[in-house]
Amino acid sequence: MRRALRSGLRAAALILAACAALGTGLTCVCHWCEKTNFTCETEGACWASVMLTNGKQEVVKTCLSILELNAEVFCHDSRSVTRRQCCYTDFCNNITIHLPLDENSSRKPALRPVEWTVIITIPVCVLSVVVLLTLYTYQGHHCRFKKKKRPNIEEPLSECSLVNPGKSLKDLIFDMTTSGSGSGLPLLVQRTIARTIVLQEIVGKGRFGEVWRGKWCGEDVAVKIFSSRDERSWFREAEMYQTIMLRHENILGFIAADNKDNGTWTQLWLVSEYYEQGSLFDYLNSNTVTVEGIIKLTFSIASGLAHLHMEIVGTQGKPAIAHRDVKSKNILVKRNETCAIADLGLAVKHDSVLNTIDIPQNPRVGTKRYMAPEILDDAMNLNIFESFKRADIYALGLVYWEISQRCSVGGIVEEYQLPYHDVVPSDPSIEDMRRVVCEQKLRPNIPNQWQNCEALRVMGRIMRECWYANGAARLTALRIKKTISQLCMQKHSKA
Repeated sequence: MRRALRSGLRAAALILAACAALGTGLTCVCHWCEKTNFTCETEGACWASVMLTNGKQEVVKTCLSILELNAEVFCHDSRSVTRRQCCYTDFCNNITIHLPLDENSSRKPALRPVEWTVIITIPVCVLSVVVLLTLYTYQGHHCRFKKKKRPNIEEPLSECSLVNPGKSLKDLIFDMTTSGSGSGLPLLVQRTIARTIVLQEIVGKGRFGEVWRGKWCGEDVAVKIFSSRDERSWFREAEMYQTIMLRHENILGFIAADNKDNGTWTQLWLVSEYYEQGSLFDYLNSNTVTVEGIIKLTFSIASGLAHLHMEIVGTQGKPAIAHRDVKSKNILVKRNETCAIADLGLAVKHDSVLNTIDIPQNPRVGTKRYMAPEILDDAMNLNIFESFKRADIYALGLVYWEISQRCSVGGIVEEYQLPYHDVVPSDPSIEDMRRVVCEQKLRPNIPNQWQNCEALRVMGRIMRECWYANGAARLTALRIKKTISQLCMQKHSKA
């Protein structure tokens, strides 16, 4: 009976979702949509969420797109500290929603003698079975220990053999993404992976939370842990990484997203590939770069950004995406000295059919030091998607300057510095950056000695064309990629 009821409810939800896909728009309550009178419209579902933060219940109400609706994790209640509810009629999320009461808070009727017998008998039987199984398991382990080295008990081997039979994590991702939509692993596999990761050490902290190095089936993975109050950032980044056809060798390899209850609060996990060299910022602080290294680093970054910016047209196409926070700390360095672009929490997608821009309702802003002139003086047209791509290109030019200054020219290597380090404070305000970039029209210094090296001369020209005050005059990511590719071929032909 219960199984039939669940099937009926699931069928009803699918019918409602199908109606939404046919163009039946919903109007929902939206807490942070002040410009639209606290309402939003969607083709998916209305969403209400309540979570426990610092002992208080926080309620969030907004719209879910069809893509988010298909990601069942967003309509899934995670134990007692978070409750989510999806519905499919206008303003249906305008409800009062509470966390379920603690089981001990409600009074229970007195138990009858038969019930007491059952309560006493069942635990005794279960305890007996557990003792027998423990003895049997101990004997089995004791015998196997004599034959071979005992495996690490912290590795969840049974889950590994179930999800990853004889394959590396990279093979598993390749198989499942190339045979499907290219948008990521199935949600069940994501949850299985996330819940069997053993955290090893913390490797970074940021505005969102922490980054840990974890182990899954003997392989290193990176785990980005958001606090429950930053649920929108986690929700947004997980959604962006699961965009159809997004996967690319120069974009951080997404593995899984899941919410985990640690007993005190809900942790929101984003699991990705782990790069032991860390961010480009860390790499440049501790390493100098050869001419070949500059070409590899800059070409891989341009390739990743060009893939983000490019729209792939088709039934399984990819929307154009702008990053909005390009900087050396959001670019990771692989073992082979190439790069992968990370942190898509502020990214925006462009729907070319409807000509709409999916701007996240997120309180975070981009990094002030890397903001383009039109952002600093509030002159950017937010209704034109090309504006966001051009702002990315300006920031890319600054990243290229950071890389190039660490190249040895005539035996001279500059100390690593951030862009505009000599004209603004270490933590500049928007007003500091506006004065330098917009009023004084300053840009990072390009040394004269770069003219003695073909690669640095070309990089200097690219930077200048990325830094134009007029965004429409800047290069595109694809043009930059082709220019560096030609530089690479010239280098190989001379060799």
